[in-house]
Amino acid sequence: MQELKAYVVEDNATIRENLIGALEELTCVRVVGNSATEDEGIAWLDQNTQDWDMVIIDLFLQRGSGIRLVQRITRKRTSQKVVVFSNYVNPSVRKRCAQLGVDAVFDKSTEIDFLVDYCARQCFQVTQEAGT
Repeated sequence: MQELKAYVVEDNATIRENLIGALEELTCVRVVGNSATEDEGIAWLDQNTQDWDMVIIDLFLQRGSGIRLVQRITRKRTSQKVVVFSNYVNPSVRKRCAQLGVDAVFDKSTEIDFLVDYCARQCFQVTQEAGT
């Protein structure tokens, strides 16, 4: 199966570790890096423009903002996905994320299974496109 390289921006270490573990155990996602702040996320993404297939971003970080990070992301391939995973999801947040080109938005408290399913679907799609 094709592997999806993900970068995670999440300031809560427990949530970050649990999310990474779940995605790597249940899907083809391999987390290639992670950070807890907007600046760290921007620095990594700027230096690794081709080295990710998916970025998973929390909106509220130790330092900075997930929304500002979303605004700064430059996709080098149309297949690269930007996903928001936050406790602060409501209709206006979903609308703002859609306006910024976010591919999917999930609520941490109620939609972790949906995030895992989304990642699994991305794995399947990439595998189909690769013809493996």
